[in-house]
Amino acid sequence: MKTELIKLYEENPDPRKIEHIADVLRRGGIIIYPTDTIYGMGCDIFNPRAIDNIKRLKDIKTKTVDFSFICYDLSHISEYTKSLDTATFKLMKKALPGPFTFILNASSKVPKMLHTSKKTIGIRVPDNNIPREIVRVLENPIITTSIHDEDEVLEYSTDPELIYEKYRDKVDIVIDGGYGNNVASTVVDCTEGEAHVIREGLGDLSDFL
Repeated sequence: MKTELIKLYEENPDPRKIEHIADVLRRGGIIIYPTDTIYGMGCDIFNPRAIDNIKRLKDIKTKTVDFSFICYDLSHISEYTKSLDTATFKLMKKALPGPFTFILNASSKVPKMLHTSKKTIGIRVPDNNIPREIVRVLENPIITTSIHDEDEVLEYSTDPELIYEKYRDKVDIVIDGGYGNNVASTVVDCTEGEAHVIREGLGDLSDFL
């Protein structure tokens, strides 16, 4: 496998490159891409072979995985979750796009391979045009799982060129969207109505409460 390194600008990602990336995903490819927090690895959520390949790359041996995925906007989210209560919907409308992962109850449309034992999913709408445009053109959400660093100080890899060197010949595309952040998203559990922060990250939920 020859890995492509594709440069994209967050303010105005090249539509032709976005279409090419979406086409690679449709064929079962794996990409590494920037978000508004850390760099993520992903594939089309409806491609079981690609998901299995990501699990192998990350040495995940369990059958059920807490993968989150990226949607384009709130209307996209509604397809994959059970009906949201008014308070949760209002909170997400304020906070997204943004550096949050919302844990929600999954609808029957979510592939079974993505369900946890609690039938929940993590949803992201990052404040970055690159992954959102990929999802919009693909017309499906993409998996998001973090790219870790071997450095004892840095938990997440931030330099796209170093990420490319590490994953060269292991993934199909590495997107260079500039340096990434080293702080992950804030994870908010909304499965029981009231929002609870279960991991503090880049997003401050109190700004929206």
